[in-house]
Amino acid sequence: MQEFSRRPWLSVYPEGVRPSLEYPPVPLHRLVEDAARRFPRRAATEFFGGRMSYRELALEVDAFAAGLQRLGVAKGDRVAVILPNCPQCVIAYYGIMKAGGVVVMVNPMYVERELQYQLSDAGARTVVVLDHLYPRLSRVREAVGVKDVVWTGMQDYLPFPLSLLYPVKARREKHQVGVPAGPGIHRFTALSRGRGRPEPVDVGPDDLALLQYTGGTTGVSKGAMLSHRNLMANVVQTVEWLVGSRPGEEKVLAVLPFFHVYGMTCALNFSVALAATMVLHPRFVIKDILKSINRSRPTLFPGAPTMYVAVINHPRVKDYDIRSITACISGSAPLPIEVQERFEELTGGRLVEGYGLTEASPVTHCNPIYGRRKAGSIGLPFPDTDAWIVDLETGSRWLEPGEIGELAVRAPQVMVGYWNRPDETAAVLRDGWLLTGDVARVDEEGYFYIVDRKKDVIIAGGFNVYPREVEEVLYEHPKVREAAVIGVPDPYRGETVKAFVVLKEGQAATAEEMVAFCEERLARFKVPRLVEFRADLPKTMVGKVLRRVLAEEEAARRAAQPPA
Repeated sequence: MQEFSRRPWLSVYPEGVRPSLEYPPVPLHRLVEDAARRFPRRAATEFFGGRMSYRELALEVDAFAAGLQRLGVAKGDRVAVILPNCPQCVIAYYGIMKAGGVVVMVNPMYVERELQYQLSDAGARTVVVLDHLYPRLSRVREAVGVKDVVWTGMQDYLPFPLSLLYPVKARREKHQVGVPAGPGIHRFTALSRGRGRPEPVDVGPDDLALLQYTGGTTGVSKGAMLSHRNLMANVVQTVEWLVGSRPGEEKVLAVLPFFHVYGMTCALNFSVALAATMVLHPRFVIKDILKSINRSRPTLFPGAPTMYVAVINHPRVKDYDIRSITACISGSAPLPIEVQERFEELTGGRLVEGYGLTEASPVTHCNPIYGRRKAGSIGLPFPDTDAWIVDLETGSRWLEPGEIGELAVRAPQVMVGYWNRPDETAAVLRDGWLLTGDVARVDEEGYFYIVDRKKDVIIAGGFNVYPREVEEVLYEHPKVREAAVIGVPDPYRGETVKAFVVLKEGQAATAEEMVAFCEERLARFKVPRLVEFRADLPKTMVGKVLRRVLAEEEAARRAAQPPA
């Protein structure tokens, strides 16, 4: 690529944010040790009323790391984590790194097919899992070669009396699962609340810390290799961007899932770097979130647009005091301006849109929290982050402000590459630049705007859905001849999945049948919520289905409908 010298955003950079920073050349788990040293009694986690201090967290991370080493985990070994947001997830995440391992975060909603692919691809031989998710893991354990399973229950870190009541509730809701004893089965608390410190492991900033799975610029799920340096750089940048954040005094509403790279950086690593209290929520339930804000008084609320939509549209939102919120960064999907304005009116805080992708740890751009922001923009590049627009055809020619092309990024948070996929790595990393696959433009002042996605990825509620994967499941249905999947606008989720299905001759089926079939084979956020049966699908001369035409037809149909 050509030499790069354009940085117009530096002339409008927000006050209090330095354009270049220093990054500690240490492994990421050092964040826990530093927080425990500076603020030992500060609550690290708040979980349904129970609190764990940073001193206690550091001790449990040490014990868990030592326990993993006793199981045989060594430097570079991949260890999978299948947990929602809970204290165990925090302990496991940093404990694996301290033992020298590489974390592989797995979406707890994944079904057996998805689990088998990711665990096999990563080569994970140790898995940390929630008890009621164990049956799924057990059905693929032998096929993927998992040697050790470390299991935990939600009650393990609940305060009294919830710790006693939870099993009763779980049985009533059919979530209670007994994990059988046997070879390679270990209780989480036996490791985390054990004794001793781990054997020192020489983990450097350029060593691999995380395999974070993503579709990247194609629909095939790949492990983005993120080093300790990558993750540390992004958390330092995020702390710098939130001007006025106070070490040891903030509370972060941690409802963004930690298994998603956005939640991992902006809710987990950010909180520990700032010695903030994480108010943990395993899932987003709006009434619980409003009660939590009212009771726990969090100051920072990183989230996705669907979360802010749920807050502002709750019929009883004014019954809760949510004005403790001072700042929020919204990511994973575009933030509508009306949502931003209404949320700020209710909270008195600031809500700004940012942008990132898994391959960049993930944040690369954000609107200033207190400086000038532009509607529809993803904002300015983070400190030490170069970004510009290149031509769509070759990806090697810099475009002028206002011209539309592909967003390219060069920064310390950009991944090492894709796990065991050198060809795909070479396709997106060129001379240190990451080709994001997103179509964008930049204005004269250096504010960037996403125009469209180069590929057909659907973002439903902040989660990426890859049409090809859903289509492959639909093709497994014995009645289906052809299938195509696109994203369609949804007022709550941003986008939702719509499937177009052509049945085999003489067959009949219902939309409900297709949805049920997919629910058995896909995580819920990937399942089509709309199904349209057709006699045929639009195709190119060589028979390739034209998703673009389907999207255009869908847009025209919706435009012709009278407003609700």
